[in-house]
Amino acid sequence: MQADFKKYLQPSVISRLANIELKAKFVVEGFIAGLHKSPYHGFSVEFAEHRQYMPGDDLKYLDWKVLGRTDRYYIKQFEEETNLKSYLIVDSSKSMSFKSADSKLSALSPLRKIFRKKEDIPVSSKSTISKLEYSTYLAASLAVLMHFQKDATGLAIYEESIKTFIPPKATSQNLKQILSKLSSIEPSGKTNTAGALNSVAERIKRRGLVIIFSDLFDDQNAVINALKHFRYKRNEVIVFQVLDPLEMSFAIDSPTLFKDMETGKEMISQPISVINSYHDAVKEFVQKYKSECLSNNIDYTLISTETPFDIALLEYLNKRKRLN
Repeated sequence: MQADFKKYLQPSVISRLANIELKAKFVVEGFIAGLHKSPYHGFSVEFAEHRQYMPGDDLKYLDWKVLGRTDRYYIKQFEEETNLKSYLIVDSSKSMSFKSADSKLSALSPLRKIFRKKEDIPVSSKSTISKLEYSTYLAASLAVLMHFQKDATGLAIYEESIKTFIPPKATSQNLKQILSKLSSIEPSGKTNTAGALNSVAERIKRRGLVIIFSDLFDDQNAVINALKHFRYKRNEVIVFQVLDPLEMSFAIDSPTLFKDMETGKEMISQPISVINSYHDAVKEFVQKYKSECLSNNIDYTLISTETPFDIALLEYLNKRKRLN
């Protein structure tokens, strides 16, 4: 069973489905089938609680069991009063549109001489789905999962500034609005991740769960400080750094024209002469985010756009389980 459904959770397969709602439901249903159990337990960071009865409260919410045990009147609090408020934040800047399947780059082979071990050779795989597409499908899937849990979910989409902000609600109409916005995202503009995250943090009045999808190609110190802003306001934070496999491996073996997708600047380079430096730079770049997130109680996950969605969702659920 597990081997059967896993092939349908591949990003290249999901991307061919008709619309984002269908994609999200397909991912969620396949994921649940693979788990063989409900994944919803443990999503919320705040649980249902009681408060003392006040004149005017609806008696249908009176907890009669508590009344029988304590002879005191308490009202149950539900949904919008106690459920998890989550914020899905998606980077839609131009760099997120990259997918290596569109690039005219040759497979890596002559570089074998440079590496000491066979396992050190970069993987020359290419992705057929962009970082933005992958992020929107994963965000949509999480929105559907949390809607099943009756948790309130919101959405923020940004590039240089916030382009879309949907406050969290636990309604079907809100979910449809989120899925509609995710399906219509067009990558554009330069990124200002730090500024956008700080802006969202200021809009959050009650602590909740913040989930960020971005390649994080921005000033690292500024981004890290923005992530700390969420933590300062006592939010739980999960960061999905979404990268194309080519960005992670730099699997290029011939003189290549590199073009900045946000500024349009171009540069011709011989990859063989810079590949080791590139690998060191990427390793340092990723490690800094990882270590800074760890030291600030922020959950960080590096994801390749080749990663099947069930793996990404399991990462999320495991993190939620540890947080709770």
